[in-house]
Amino acid sequence: MSRRQTAPGAAAFRAPRARRAATALVAAAALLATAGCATPSASSTEATDSAPPEITLTFAGDVHFEDRVAELLDDPASTFGPVTDQLADGDLTLVNLETPITSRGTAEVKNYVFRAPDAAVPAMTEAGIDVVSLANNHTMDYGRVGLADTLEKTASGGLDTVGAGDDIDEAFTPLHRTVQGVDVAIFAFSQVDDLAEEWAATPDRSGMAMAFDTERAYAAVRAARADSDLVVVLPHWGAEGDQCPTGRQLDFAAGLISAGADVIVGAHAHVLQGAGTMDGAYVAYGLGNFLWYSEGLHEPYSARAGVLRLTVRGREVVQSEFVPTVMTSTGQPEVLTGWQADLARHNFDGLRECAHLGPVLNDE
Repeated sequence: MSRRQTAPGAAAFRAPRARRAATALVAAAALLATAGCATPSASSTEATDSAPPEITLTFAGDVHFEDRVAELLDDPASTFGPVTDQLADGDLTLVNLETPITSRGTAEVKNYVFRAPDAAVPAMTEAGIDVVSLANNHTMDYGRVGLADTLEKTASGGLDTVGAGDDIDEAFTPLHRTVQGVDVAIFAFSQVDDLAEEWAATPDRSGMAMAFDTERAYAAVRAARADSDLVVVLPHWGAEGDQCPTGRQLDFAAGLISAGADVIVGAHAHVLQGAGTMDGAYVAYGLGNFLWYSEGLHEPYSARAGVLRLTVRGREVVQSEFVPTVMTSTGQPEVLTGWQADLARHNFDGLRECAHLGPVLNDE
């Protein structure tokens, strides 16, 4: 089943981006007018045509709408608060949706069970979020009925999903989004063991794309590498509360890169983990809790997170920017400034050491 798209379905929710696009068109027209009848040389034309465009991918961590966060849905347009400016500042924004969107189904017998009302969808699209990962350990908290509702409500609301589907082929099929002519293939896989067998998609049942089926995951990434301009993977992995990646994370990241992944941005640990370069690819092991019900300013600092913005040219991340956030009493993320932001970025950079990652060379 093809999930290739050229125009984002949620464009109607992104008025600021539409204005930016219009401004760009006016600027381009002005540039052509000032150029007059001058004819560019063949060599300059070839150089322009051969240079790949730069695109900006924006990522944030775990999102759900439990307890205190649920109250924010009374006004979906303001649910994420001022951090919306950071989320919408890019070409494509992706987060991990740690909840089904449903009022039906039977709750699983487990420690933490989440679900969200329909208002969660406009809350995310109004914040500038384009794509959510469903390959995690809460998407099916209310069973396959809850998963079906989530897929239907996100689709009808203009929010793209990845990592789950009506069968195994759909769950492992990448979502394709075209950004400035660049075909971006997006995957999501869950490496969490709890209920993995029960929630896994199969040929005749709905579910999620599970990372334990490594050969299928690697084969899907290899196929996308040959059929797209950029491959992005959103894994759900790691040990909760551990700021360093586990051996399983390291192994899976290496396998995904070998198969052709260009950008890997994970979730699940509920704390920040290291981010940087690895064998020609970019890996961010975890971005923490972004919109969440717990506070946790004490260790392991589960209220500290951030927005990660990557500038990509061709298949290479040429610049990364981390905008640190901290969770407020409402559950909304607040952007840190001044010395607090500088310290947060310094600490985030320090996480590269135990993750065995290198810096992006163009970063200041």
